[in-house]
Amino acid sequence: MTDLGCSLLTLAQDDAREFTRADFEKSVPRWCPGCGDHSVLTSTQRLLAEEGLTPEQTVFVSGIGCSSRFPHYMQTYGFHGLHGRALPVATGIKLHRPDLNVFVVMGDGDCVSIGAGHWLHATRYNTRMVALLLDNNVYGLTKNQTSPTTPQGHRTMTQPRGSYLPAINPVSAMLGISNVSFVAQTAEWSPPHLFATLKAAYRHNGFAFVRILQRCPKFTDDVFTDLIQHPDRVELLVHDDGVSVPALERVYRSRVEHDPSDLGAARRLADGEGVTRLGVFYRNESRPTYDETRAIPAHGPDEKLKLLAEEFDRHAI
Repeated sequence: MTDLGCSLLTLAQDDAREFTRADFEKSVPRWCPGCGDHSVLTSTQRLLAEEGLTPEQTVFVSGIGCSSRFPHYMQTYGFHGLHGRALPVATGIKLHRPDLNVFVVMGDGDCVSIGAGHWLHATRYNTRMVALLLDNNVYGLTKNQTSPTTPQGHRTMTQPRGSYLPAINPVSAMLGISNVSFVAQTAEWSPPHLFATLKAAYRHNGFAFVRILQRCPKFTDDVFTDLIQHPDRVELLVHDDGVSVPALERVYRSRVEHDPSDLGAARRLADGEGVTRLGVFYRNESRPTYDETRAIPAHGPDEKLKLLAEEFDRHAI
């Protein structure tokens, strides 16, 4: 094993190490001032520190888009991939290295449009990872194009008279996929709820999907204004097995008791029009996970060399 490998192994076994959010910071984010990505980044770094994750055992995978610059700002391993392909890459990483903590960061176009096929199957595989959908309702990086979650009637460069079709509801779509195990929705302008939701997702044993409602100060700065200025129009889902944030009781007075194990109720709540709901819609840890049947066995350095030599011998003339 190399000196670097030995060093990382020693660090991973050092239970005495403690981290702060600053330990996971890397370079200065280049997002626009006021972009919701900043809030998500801060909450995620805080999560890693408070949950005791280590930089060398954590991986962030992204596709293409404003939010997909996430790995560049995390002091962890990272993979900045192709548009819509973050989920298959992350699944491969997790299957090959089940010991790693894997996070996937996608935008609405990245996940719900070009990556929709991978999104569906990643949900069905239920591999243990956290998938964050940073949904600002627009293609921001390519300068204001209609995305699958753009509200009907909202004007963009590609549809200047307003988006023609009703937007896709990612939460409703997720709840209709076979073997779904965790679906939640939160908002970047409510850091306490965002952090509590991220924590619940990380602790879930399976594919944890979190849709994060997010402002784009350049192209969709008005989409969530009503919800921010009138918190009474936001309904929190509360339950002992969901997300509880006592600090928000004075902010969000509209609440509904919802048991996340009730899939039928989750679907009804997700489909409700005219109401924006934040919280855990569904959680079921009894669902089968792909990791359990397809994980690659772990081998030490000596075992790997032996197996490699055997494979070479098999092809020798």
